[in-house]
Amino acid sequence: MEKINITVKTDELIVNKIYIIRGQKVMLDKDLAEMFDTTTKAFNQSVKRNIERFPEDFMFELTEEEWVNLRSQIVTSSWGGTRYLL
Repeated sequence: MEKINITVKTDELIVNKIYIIRGQKVMLDKDLAEMFDTTTKAFNQSVKRNIERFPEDFMFELTEEEWVNLRSQIVTSSWGGTRYLL
C-alpha cells in the first residue's frame, strides 16, 4: 500500500499568510505553493495553464509601491524569502 503524506495547516498558520492589498484579503503565490507542497514556479505555471478554472479576480500583480508596503508587513526576510518584485 502506497503511503500518502498529508500536511494539515492550522488556521493560525494560514491566517498569518493573509495580507490586505487593495482592500482585499490575499495570499502570496509562494505561500499557496507551500500549502500545496510545490514550488512557486510550478504553482504559477499550473495556474496559467488552467486559468479558465479560476475566477477572474483570482490573481493580480503587485505594483512596485504595493510590493514595498507588503515587504514592510513581512519582517522575516533576513536573507530568506522573496525580497524583490518579480
